[in-house]
Amino acid sequence: MDKLEGIRAFAEVVNHGGFAAAGRHLGRSRSVINKLVLQLEEELGVPLLQRTTRRVSPTDAGRAYYERCLNILAEVDAADQAVAQLQQEPKGTLRINAPMSFGTMHLAEAIATFMTQYPDLQVQMTLSDRFVDLIEEGFDITLRIAALNPDDNLITHELAPIKRVLCAAPSYLEQHGIPKEPTDLHQHTCLQYGYLATGQHWRLTGLDGTTQSVLVRCRYYSNNGEMLREAAIQGVGIALLPVFMLQPAIRDGTLHVVMPDYCAPPITAFLAYPPNRHLSTKIQLLTAFLQDWFKQPPWEM
Repeated sequence: MDKLEGIRAFAEVVNHGGFAAAGRHLGRSRSVINKLVLQLEEELGVPLLQRTTRRVSPTDAGRAYYERCLNILAEVDAADQAVAQLQQEPKGTLRINAPMSFGTMHLAEAIATFMTQYPDLQVQMTLSDRFVDLIEEGFDITLRIAALNPDDNLITHELAPIKRVLCAAPSYLEQHGIPKEPTDLHQHTCLQYGYLATGQHWRLTGLDGTTQSVLVRCRYYSNNGEMLREAAIQGVGIALLPVFMLQPAIRDGTLHVVMPDYCAPPITAFLAYPPNRHLSTKIQLLTAFLQDWFKQPPWEM
């Protein structure tokens, strides 16, 4: 027996108060509906319905089972609807939020390519390095770069892990020397991302997995990584930055990775959206597209 078919037959019998009415609703004969319910009762080993010549009503066990069946059937119908919607062309406006640096460096081409695939879709892209409240501020989805922690209020999908490394200009290292160990940073000028929760302490993990918390002396604070990268290029100090914004500068030699055997705890690029958006065709398509786009991150070193 197809158990889902039996569950649906049983639920409709309860809904309509009889086998004949349930059969008419499902486009099946009375006898088929009765057989499906009998098979379900036999499998469960408990009577679900009280049958008389005049009416059909659920038993106590049947009433409890019916309540659970409604949830199951609603989830199945929602899943069917979601799959059907994915076959439709997305329309309307998609409101996206993303960090400034990552957005300009790595999302511009991706979103433009996504839009060429779906010409009826409008996109409102807002770049900001501050934390946004999706529901309150009216965004459909956000891309965040942070430690990926579970959030019961949001659905999240990982795009790619991102390393953070120490870097400095050759001119700075020639003048001040090259640090070899995390404790050497005490003697150097450091460039601090302003919103790091660790303040002026940098946590660095070596190849052996040991993590050290190092108090650093900072001269320049900013909540924008590109500002710190430019300061590092100009020889102001040593910066701790995500690799997605460093690859070109490291490749052309304007920045060198410092203490390559150490890095900060990794962060993650991920998408997040409210649970009430999980059946949105626009959200599902964008999520799948970006997961494929960043399958091989262009910033890997």
